[in-house]
Amino acid sequence: MSLRGSTLTVLAAACTAAVAGICPAAAESPVLPGTIDLPCATSTLRQTVDWYLPAGAPRGLVWVQHGFARASENVAALSESLAAAGYLVFAPSLPFLNLDGCTLQNLGDNTAFLDQVARLFATADDPSGALTRSLAAAAARAGRTAPELPRRFVFLGHSAGAEAVEYVAHRLHTTAPAIWPRVRGLVLLDPVKSFLGNNTDVALTDLDPTGLPILTISGPPSLCNALGSGTAALQTLLHRPFVGVRLPTGEHTDAEGDSSDLVGELFCGIPQSANVAAVRDLATDWTNNFLTDTPTPDLYSLTPTAATLGLQSLAGA
Repeated sequence: MSLRGSTLTVLAAACTAAVAGICPAAAESPVLPGTIDLPCATSTLRQTVDWYLPAGAPRGLVWVQHGFARASENVAALSESLAAAGYLVFAPSLPFLNLDGCTLQNLGDNTAFLDQVARLFATADDPSGALTRSLAAAAARAGRTAPELPRRFVFLGHSAGAEAVEYVAHRLHTTAPAIWPRVRGLVLLDPVKSFLGNNTDVALTDLDPTGLPILTISGPPSLCNALGSGTAALQTLLHRPFVGVRLPTGEHTDAEGDSSDLVGELFCGIPQSANVAAVRDLATDWTNNFLTDTPTPDLYSLTPTAATLGLQSLAGA
């Protein structure tokens, strides 16, 4: 648990023990901790997952995927913002080390594992499907009522998580024709290609002619984003006039914001507050555009914070 989470837990316990009427009524937390089962070779991985509930009926489902050697708690701030905007957020923690290759990033061949992640969405209509069961169980543990899974999806990935959402979208396109139209767009946050394999290239080559909206918010090239490898792939493989924006300065952890931790900040820098706000606002604006089919000609001008940062528009091939 983070320091912030620990502090809130202690305060809540103290308030419960206090004389009635002294403490204000606690608001329901939007986050429901849970688990998700993912087949891996001959076994099943039980991974932790955080579900974030909006205040009303969900306007769509957003899968938020963390990056390499990170966990769902590192994208908590962004997940909370998306839930506050009205979306049901699915934020799983996926392994970065596994002897059977069941990993977020490609360390040899993780495609069989990513196929199982794709299957979560391919079976979203099944009442016994893993997504539905995970949400129902998390809600029951919290004494809450689980909403129905929305019919429209946006996939959002940071770092190596961006490659994962690209590949899963590709697999839904090629193997789940009934579900594919429900994938409305991808938001990629400082994407990074795996050092091994060609998952990014395979995915983007397949997705390019589909017209699926795919936009990035990238940072300047650095060691933590493999010198901008994921962004370069987008510009090379997507034949579109606009594929996103690049922050002229910043850190790879800007997408994590307040959810980053000592490890992330030590290796990849301390998030810059202006960039954090721009990433959050742009990701939310783009998600809204994808899910409501109301594209905006100059998407990044929507955000005053972003406009002051001198964002560079990125074009495809």
